[in-house]
Amino acid sequence: MNQAISPEQQKKYERNTFIFLAVFLAPILSVIIVATLGFSIWFSQLLVLGPPSA
Repeated sequence: MNQAISPEQQKKYERNTFIFLAVFLAPILSVIIVATLGFSIWFSQLLVLGPPSA
């Protein structure tokens, strides 16, 4: 069944979605991406490349 959504409900849904994306999802994804990159660099230096030379 297709239910009509009032403009007020639509605005509330969009606001809640934006808050979720801006406050929770973006910071969590940023931390995961940076941690993954740092771990991959550390692991590659540990096994293959060795420490950075001066």
